[in-house]
Amino acid sequence: MPPNPRMRMALLEKRTAIAGSEIAMYELFIANKNYSSWSLRPWVLMRELGIPFKEHGVLFTQGSSYDAFRRFSPTGQVPCLVDGDITVWESLGIAEYLAERHPGIWPQDHAARAFARCAAAEMHAGFSTLRSRCPMNCGIRVRLNEMPAALTRDIARLEELWNEGLARFGGPFLAGATFTAVDAFFAPVAFRVQTYNLAVDEISAAYVARLLALPSMRAWEAAALADTTREPGHEADTLGKGTLLEDRRAVA
Repeated sequence: MPPNPRMRMALLEKRTAIAGSEIAMYELFIANKNYSSWSLRPWVLMRELGIPFKEHGVLFTQGSSYDAFRRFSPTGQVPCLVDGDITVWESLGIAEYLAERHPGIWPQDHAARAFARCAAAEMHAGFSTLRSRCPMNCGIRVRLNEMPAALTRDIARLEELWNEGLARFGGPFLAGATFTAVDAFFAPVAFRVQTYNLAVDEISAAYVARLLALPSMRAWEAAALADTTREPGHEADTLGKGTLLEDRRAVA
């Protein structure tokens, strides 16, 4: 016999309390918000979907951060999610781990979900020229010294991918009406487009603007701008690619 309404409510309250206690256990280790594109992915995903977590910011150090990051991450890299005695590393692994426990990480529609997973994996493993030529640095504006053919190809592929997703699934996000993991994987690209004033088509530019306007993205950017720390290696990498036009970050 099915439980009566009062019993159903008690069961729901019990499950909610258990789920709440489990969610509160999440700890997310990230690096500098100005530079760490990989850290941004799970951070913005969890913030945008309302998944609570405790943030641990561990700054990049000059030279190698491996030893410092090895204290919490088996790869010596960020991001890293800790859930009690479970450690989950790599942004794609974190997304899949969260998807097993929370609705909305991936689209519900099977076609949209297949597209979203493929697009996220492509971003995770590809676009190497975009990464190397346009390292993430949220707080500055840079004019690139050159626009090699490989970078042009990467940007063209971004436009193709974004246009396909927005057209097939109706937008305003890549796989439909709601923000999912695939949008989180392209969130760092939105900052790159802004920093380097990369020319993209009208549909792609509107998508970038939507990402940048998200509350989670605005919160990340505000924290990046308020950060007075500078990591020389990341700074040199960025400024070696172009001419500094503006630095919007706070100064110590």
